[in-house]
Amino acid sequence: MEFTANKDKNVSIETSTGTYDRCAIHTHFIEIGEDYNELVERYVKPLWQEGDLLAVAEKIVSLCQNNVIPKKDVKVSKLAKFLSRFATQHNSAGIGVGDVYKMQYAIDINGGAKVFWAAVCAGFGKLVGKKGIFYDMVGDEVRGLDGFYPDVFPIYGEFGIPLPKDPVGVCNEIYKKTGVETIIIDANDFTRDILGKGDTVKLSDDQLCEIIRDNPAGQDDQCTPFILIRKK
Repeated sequence: MEFTANKDKNVSIETSTGTYDRCAIHTHFIEIGEDYNELVERYVKPLWQEGDLLAVAEKIVSLCQNNVIPKKDVKVSKLAKFLSRFATQHNSAGIGVGDVYKMQYAIDINGGAKVFWAAVCAGFGKLVGKKGIFYDMVGDEVRGLDGFYPDVFPIYGEFGIPLPKDPVGVCNEIYKKTGVETIIIDANDFTRDILGKGDTVKLSDDQLCEIIRDNPAGQDDQCTPFILIRKK
């Protein structure tokens, strides 16, 4: 089987632990409530060999877990409307807290006082050229919220997608049911994070981030939520 990459991405990558091939596995458009184990069996197992590692996009796991926030259920406050005016709405990494629904999510998670103070600190940080202060203060749950953004897939404008629940447990479940060693990643063209990995995965988070440092799954409408990784 020949590995294939998304447009403008490379199949192979050199890292401190060796050279790896990455295969971007195309799937149907995965919707809320599907079974990630069944998806691995259908799309990954026909290509998988012993020793391969599977990287799964975090959004897909949350969708399978029914872990979404319907836009119609979000009560947008005056504070969210006010603060969102001063923030970035979105960039190539995804939606930002300039979107009033994501700002409201930050308030719901952290409380209004903390989010207001984070916004003030972020404003001062911009004056001295320091970015990321707001998300450092409000946490990864807010940073990792997806959805509420219809430009790539219109249906994603109807709900938010938080980070998956128990990502380590999900990885261990996939291994138990399919035999495929798995990691769950939150990656874009700027940052890569390992949200969870199975207990049998030996590489460190830093070593795993090296392997996906170019975001092989892509950022747009590729529908390649599974990246099969094979050491050469």
